[in-house]
Amino acid sequence: MEITERTHLATATKPAVAKPTAAAPVAPTRATGTKDADGMAVASFILGLLGLLVLNVFLGPIAIALAAVALWRGTARRGRAFLGLGLGIADLLVLVALMQFDSTVSWNF
Repeated sequence: MEITERTHLATATKPAVAKPTAAAPVAPTRATGTKDADGMAVASFILGLLGLLVLNVFLGPIAIALAAVALWRGTARRGRAFLGLGLGIADLLVLVALMQFDSTVSWNF
């Protein structure tokens, strides 16, 4: 009888392990937020470069917004985000300069 009582007590004192459920949302970690911000910094840089050549009226503001959000979220690629911000502003300045040169609302080569 002692053996069964000890076995019963040993199994009764084990802590219950909570199993994750599909309904419980997983909170984003700091690493996930930083990776997203790093991606936004790189995307702003690439869109800023592309905006110098084509569609600068669209790509310039998008590059500025992505760079601002990446900097606000604390990206590790601050230099790339600042380049994207500068290139986005340069996109809009190029658009304004070429619109003044052509005296039109848009420009082409």
